[in-house]
Amino acid sequence: MTFHPRMQSSTEGITILGDLRWRAWNGVIADVWNVECARGAGGEYVSQAPRLVVVLDQQWDGPDGDGGLHVTESPARGTGHRIDPREPMSYVPAGLRVRSRVENIRRLTHLDLHFDMEVLGARFMDEIDRHAVETPRLKFSDERLLALARLIAAECTEPSAFHDLYGDSLASALFVALLRIGPKPGRRRAQLPPRQLRRVIDYIEEHCSRTIRLQELADLAGLSPTYFCSAFKASTGMPPHKWQMRARVDRAKALLSAPDMTPAAVADAAGFSDQAHLTRVFRQIVGTTPAAWQRDRAA
Repeated sequence: MTFHPRMQSSTEGITILGDLRWRAWNGVIADVWNVECARGAGGEYVSQAPRLVVVLDQQWDGPDGDGGLHVTESPARGTGHRIDPREPMSYVPAGLRVRSRVENIRRLTHLDLHFDMEVLGARFMDEIDRHAVETPRLKFSDERLLALARLIAAECTEPSAFHDLYGDSLASALFVALLRIGPKPGRRRAQLPPRQLRRVIDYIEEHCSRTIRLQELADLAGLSPTYFCSAFKASTGMPPHKWQMRARVDRAKALLSAPDMTPAAVADAAGFSDQAHLTRVFRQIVGTTPAAWQRDRAA
Protein backbone atom coordinates (compact mmCIF):
# COMPACT_ATOMS: atom_id res chain seq x y z
CA MET A 1 0.00 0.00 0.00
CA THR A 2 1.32 3.46 -0.94
CA PHE A 3 2.25 5.66 2.00
CA HIS A 4 0.39 8.96 2.30
CA PRO A 5 0.92 11.24 5.32
CA ARG A 6 -2.70 12.53 5.20
CA MET A 7 -1.68 16.12 5.88
CA GLN A 8 -4.40 18.65 6.69
CA SER A 9 -3.63 22.36 6.45
CA SER A 10 -5.26 25.77 6.26
CA THR A 11 -3.19 28.83 5.36
CA GLU A 12 -3.60 32.57 4.98
CA GLY A 13 -1.36 34.87 2.95
CA ILE A 14 0.84 32.08 1.60
CA THR A 15 1.20 31.58 -2.16
CA ILE A 16 2.95 28.53 -3.58
CA LEU A 17 5.52 29.44 -6.23
CA GLY A 18 6.07 26.98 -9.07
CA ASP A 19 5.36 23.26 -8.96
CA LEU A 20 5.83 21.11 -5.90
CA ARG A 21 9.05 19.10 -6.14
CA TRP A 22 9.08 15.81 -4.26
CA ARG A 23 10.61 12.33 -4.08
CA ALA A 24 9.60 9.12 -2.31
CA TRP A 25 12.03 6.59 -0.89
CA ASN A 26 11.71 3.60 1.40
CA GLY A 27 9.62 4.95 4.28
CA VAL A 28 10.18 8.66 3.56
CA ILE A 29 8.47 11.26 1.38
CA ALA A 30 10.36 14.52 0.79
CA ASP A 31 8.65 17.75 -0.40
CA VAL A 32 10.36 21.02 -1.31
CA TRP A 33 8.15 24.11 -1.12
CA ASN A 34 8.83 27.61 -2.43
CA VAL A 35 6.28 30.09 -1.08
CA GLU A 36 5.64 33.82 -1.08
CA CYS A 37 4.41 35.29 2.20
CA ALA A 38 2.14 38.29 2.69
CA ARG A 39 2.33 40.29 5.90
CA GLY A 40 0.85 38.33 8.77
CA ALA A 41 0.86 35.09 6.76
CA GLY A 42 0.46 31.82 8.64
CA GLY A 43 -1.26 28.50 8.81
CA GLU A 44 -2.35 25.52 10.86
CA TYR A 45 -1.15 21.99 10.11
CA VAL A 46 -1.67 18.43 11.34
CA SER A 47 -0.48 15.14 9.86
CA GLN A 48 -1.02 11.49 10.66
CA ALA A 49 2.71 10.87 10.12
CA PRO A 50 5.63 12.44 11.99
CA ARG A 51 7.61 14.95 9.96
CA LEU A 52 10.68 17.16 9.99
CA VAL A 53 10.43 20.68 8.55
CA VAL A 54 13.68 22.36 7.55
CA VAL A 55 13.91 25.98 6.43
CA LEU A 56 16.45 26.01 3.60
CA ASP A 57 16.30 29.65 2.51
CA GLN A 58 14.38 32.84 3.29
CA GLN A 59 14.23 36.33 1.84
CA TRP A 60 13.58 39.02 4.42
CA ASP A 61 11.04 41.81 4.07
CA GLY A 62 13.15 44.20 6.10
CA PRO A 63 16.51 43.96 7.92
CA ASP A 64 17.97 40.43 7.85
CA GLY A 65 17.18 38.48 11.01
CA ASP A 66 14.51 40.91 12.20
CA GLY A 67 11.58 38.50 12.37
CA GLY A 68 11.32 34.87 11.50
CA LEU A 69 9.01 31.89 11.35
CA HIS A 70 7.12 31.34 14.60
CA VAL A 71 5.72 27.88 15.39
CA THR A 72 3.47 26.85 18.29
CA GLU A 73 1.39 23.88 19.28
CA SER A 74 -2.32 24.42 18.66
CA PRO A 75 -3.99 25.11 20.98
CA ALA A 76 -0.90 26.94 22.18
CA ARG A 77 0.82 25.76 25.32
CA GLY A 78 2.98 28.57 26.62
CA THR A 79 4.84 30.87 24.26
CA GLY A 80 5.58 30.21 20.62
CA HIS A 81 8.93 29.09 19.24
CA ARG A 82 10.66 31.32 16.74
CA ILE A 83 12.75 29.47 14.19
CA ASP A 84 15.45 31.90 13.09
CA PRO A 85 18.34 31.29 10.65
CA ARG A 86 20.31 29.66 13.44
CA GLU A 87 17.44 27.30 14.41
CA PRO A 88 15.83 26.25 11.11
CA MET A 89 14.31 22.88 12.09
CA SER A 90 11.08 21.66 13.59
CA TYR A 91 10.23 18.03 14.35
CA VAL A 92 6.46 17.47 14.63
CA PRO A 93 5.13 14.11 15.90
CA ALA A 94 2.12 12.43 14.28
CA GLY A 95 -1.20 13.98 15.23
CA LEU A 96 0.27 17.14 16.76
CA ARG A 97 -1.50 20.25 15.45
CA VAL A 98 0.81 23.26 15.03
CA ARG A 99 0.36 26.87 13.96
CA SER A 100 2.92 28.95 12.08
CA ARG A 101 3.22 32.71 11.69
CA VAL A 102 5.60 34.51 9.36
CA GLU A 103 7.14 37.80 10.45
CA ASN A 104 9.09 40.00 8.00
CA ILE A 105 9.76 37.17 5.53
CA ARG A 106 8.89 37.72 1.87
CA ARG A 107 9.82 34.32 0.44
CA LEU A 108 10.57 30.98 2.04
CA THR A 109 11.94 27.63 0.85
CA HIS A 110 11.51 24.65 3.12
CA LEU A 111 11.86 20.88 3.00
CA ASP A 112 9.24 18.65 4.59
CA LEU A 113 10.17 15.04 5.36
CA HIS A 114 7.26 12.71 6.17
CA PHE A 115 8.16 9.43 7.90
CA ASP A 116 6.24 6.18 7.37
CA MET A 117 6.66 4.61 10.81
CA GLU A 118 5.22 1.27 9.69
CA VAL A 119 8.03 0.83 7.17
CA LEU A 120 10.74 2.47 9.27
CA GLY A 121 9.63 0.59 12.38
CA ALA A 122 10.04 -2.74 10.54
CA ARG A 123 13.37 -1.56 9.15
CA PHE A 124 14.92 -0.52 12.49
CA MET A 125 12.74 -2.76 14.68
CA ASP A 126 13.16 -2.12 18.43
CA GLU A 127 16.12 0.23 17.99
CA ILE A 128 13.74 3.22 17.71
CA ASP A 129 13.10 5.17 20.90
CA ARG A 130 9.31 5.66 20.91
CA HIS A 131 9.63 8.56 23.36
CA ALA A 132 11.82 10.40 20.83
CA VAL A 133 9.26 9.72 18.07
CA GLU A 134 6.44 11.21 20.16
CA THR A 135 8.31 14.23 21.57
CA PRO A 136 8.00 17.53 19.61
CA ARG A 137 11.11 19.61 18.95
CA LEU A 138 9.83 22.91 17.60
CA LYS A 139 13.07 24.86 17.82
CA PHE A 140 16.46 23.30 17.21
CA SER A 141 19.46 23.24 14.92
CA ASP A 142 21.79 20.44 13.90
CA GLU A 143 24.50 20.97 11.30
CA ARG A 144 24.64 17.31 10.34
CA LEU A 145 20.88 17.12 9.79
CA LEU A 146 20.92 20.40 7.86
CA ALA A 147 23.66 19.10 5.53
CA LEU A 148 21.68 15.92 4.86
CA ALA A 149 18.48 17.93 4.35
CA ARG A 150 20.15 20.09 1.70
CA LEU A 151 21.38 17.02 -0.17
CA ILE A 152 17.88 15.49 -0.02
CA ALA A 153 16.34 18.74 -1.28
CA ALA A 154 18.77 18.72 -4.20
CA GLU A 155 17.55 15.22 -5.13
CA CYS A 156 14.02 16.63 -5.25
CA THR A 157 14.80 19.74 -7.28
CA GLU A 158 17.69 18.93 -9.62
CA PRO A 159 16.80 17.31 -12.95
CA SER A 160 19.92 15.10 -12.85
CA ALA A 161 19.07 13.26 -9.62
CA PHE A 162 21.09 10.18 -8.71
CA HIS A 163 19.92 6.58 -8.33
CA ASP A 164 17.15 5.94 -5.78
CA LEU A 165 19.66 4.16 -3.52
CA TYR A 166 21.46 7.49 -3.03
CA GLY A 167 18.33 9.31 -1.90
CA ASP A 168 17.25 6.34 0.22
CA SER A 169 20.64 6.34 1.95
CA LEU A 170 20.43 10.09 2.66
CA ALA A 171 16.89 9.82 4.03
CA SER A 172 17.82 6.82 6.19
CA ALA A 173 20.90 8.59 7.53
CA LEU A 174 18.83 11.66 8.41
CA PHE A 175 16.19 9.56 10.19
CA VAL A 176 18.87 7.73 12.20
CA ALA A 177 20.58 11.00 13.16
CA LEU A 178 17.27 12.72 13.99
CA LEU A 179 16.19 10.00 16.42
CA ARG A 180 19.76 9.15 17.46
CA ILE A 181 19.30 5.48 16.61
CA GLY A 182 22.24 3.30 17.57
CA PRO A 183 22.85 -0.41 18.09
CA LYS A 184 22.20 -1.71 21.55
CA PRO A 185 25.30 -3.03 23.36
CA GLY A 186 25.73 -6.74 22.81
CA ARG A 187 22.76 -6.88 20.47
CA ARG A 188 22.66 -9.75 18.01
CA ARG A 189 22.07 -8.94 14.37
CA ALA A 190 18.34 -8.36 13.80
CA GLN A 191 16.30 -11.19 12.32
CA LEU A 192 13.07 -11.13 10.36
CA PRO A 193 9.89 -11.77 12.40
CA PRO A 194 8.64 -15.36 11.82
CA ARG A 195 5.55 -14.32 9.83
CA GLN A 196 7.58 -11.99 7.63
CA LEU A 197 10.23 -14.68 7.08
CA ARG A 198 7.56 -17.24 6.14
CA ARG A 199 6.04 -14.84 3.62
CA VAL A 200 9.42 -14.26 1.95
CA ILE A 201 10.37 -17.94 1.90
CA ASP A 202 7.00 -18.92 0.40
CA TYR A 203 7.49 -16.26 -2.28
CA ILE A 204 11.00 -17.52 -3.12
CA GLU A 205 9.87 -21.13 -3.36
CA GLU A 206 6.86 -20.24 -5.51
CA HIS A 207 8.91 -18.15 -7.96
CA CYS A 208 12.30 -19.86 -7.70
CA SER A 209 12.42 -20.88 -11.39
CA ARG A 210 12.72 -17.25 -12.52
CA THR A 211 15.07 -14.43 -11.59
CA ILE A 212 13.95 -12.83 -8.32
CA ARG A 213 15.34 -9.36 -7.71
CA LEU A 214 16.51 -8.53 -4.21
CA GLN A 215 14.34 -5.39 -4.33
CA GLU A 216 11.23 -7.60 -4.77
CA LEU A 217 11.96 -9.44 -1.54
CA ALA A 218 12.91 -6.27 0.32
CA ASP A 219 9.63 -4.63 -0.75
CA LEU A 220 7.74 -7.70 0.42
CA ALA A 221 9.29 -7.25 3.87
CA GLY A 222 9.05 -3.44 3.84
CA LEU A 223 12.83 -3.07 4.28
CA SER A 224 15.77 -1.67 2.37
CA PRO A 225 17.62 -4.27 0.24
CA THR A 226 20.74 -4.04 2.41
CA TYR A 227 18.89 -4.39 5.70
CA PHE A 228 16.66 -7.15 4.34
CA CYS A 229 19.63 -9.18 3.07
CA SER A 230 21.34 -8.92 6.46
CA ALA A 231 18.16 -9.84 8.39
CA PHE A 232 17.39 -12.77 6.06
CA LYS A 233 20.89 -14.19 6.49
CA ALA A 234 20.65 -13.75 10.27
CA SER A 235 17.34 -15.65 10.21
CA THR A 236 18.28 -18.51 7.86
CA GLY A 237 22.07 -18.70 7.89
CA MET A 238 22.31 -17.99 4.17
CA PRO A 239 21.69 -15.07 1.76
CA PRO A 240 18.45 -14.95 -0.29
CA HIS A 241 20.19 -16.00 -3.52
CA LYS A 242 21.52 -19.20 -1.96
CA TRP A 243 18.07 -19.99 -0.54
CA GLN A 244 16.65 -19.63 -4.04
CA MET A 245 19.27 -22.03 -5.42
CA ARG A 246 18.27 -24.58 -2.79
CA ALA A 247 14.62 -24.10 -3.74
CA ARG A 248 15.52 -24.71 -7.40
CA VAL A 249 17.38 -27.87 -6.45
CA ASP A 250 14.35 -29.09 -4.48
CA ARG A 251 12.19 -28.43 -7.54
CA ALA A 252 14.72 -30.27 -9.70
CA LYS A 253 14.53 -33.28 -7.35
CA ALA A 254 10.75 -33.37 -7.71
CA LEU A 255 11.05 -33.26 -11.50
CA LEU A 256 13.79 -35.90 -11.57
CA SER A 257 11.49 -38.27 -9.72
CA ALA A 258 9.62 -38.70 -13.01
CA PRO A 259 11.53 -41.40 -14.99
CA ASP A 260 10.93 -39.73 -18.36
CA MET A 261 12.51 -36.38 -17.32
CA THR A 262 16.03 -35.81 -18.60
CA PRO A 263 18.49 -33.57 -16.70
CA ALA A 264 18.41 -31.09 -19.60
CA ALA A 265 14.61 -30.79 -19.42
CA VAL A 266 14.77 -30.50 -15.63
CA ALA A 267 17.37 -27.72 -15.85
CA ASP A 268 15.09 -25.70 -18.12
CA ALA A 269 11.96 -26.29 -16.01
CA ALA A 270 13.67 -25.50 -12.68
CA GLY A 271 15.18 -22.21 -13.87
CA PHE A 272 18.82 -23.15 -14.43
CA SER A 273 20.62 -21.63 -17.41
CA ASP A 274 21.56 -25.05 -18.80
CA GLN A 275 22.31 -28.65 -17.76
CA ALA A 276 25.87 -27.80 -16.73
CA HIS A 277 24.57 -25.10 -14.39
CA LEU A 278 22.10 -27.55 -12.85
CA THR A 279 24.82 -30.17 -12.40
CA ARG A 280 27.22 -27.73 -10.74
CA VAL A 281 24.69 -26.34 -8.27
CA PHE A 282 23.11 -29.76 -7.62
CA ARG A 283 26.51 -31.27 -6.79
CA GLN A 284 27.35 -28.38 -4.43
CA ILE A 285 24.13 -28.78 -2.46
CA VAL A 286 23.31 -32.50 -2.70
CA GLY A 287 26.82 -33.92 -3.10
CA THR A 288 26.14 -35.84 -6.31
CA THR A 289 25.04 -35.18 -9.88
CA PRO A 290 21.37 -35.05 -10.99
CA ALA A 291 21.81 -38.13 -13.19
CA ALA A 292 23.34 -40.16 -10.35
CA TRP A 293 20.64 -39.02 -7.94
CA GLN A 294 17.96 -40.01 -10.46
CA ARG A 295 19.51 -43.47 -10.95
CA ASP A 296 19.70 -44.06 -7.19
CA ARG A 297 16.04 -43.10 -6.84
CA ALA A 298 15.06 -45.53 -9.60
CA ALA A 299 17.09 -48.44 -8.17
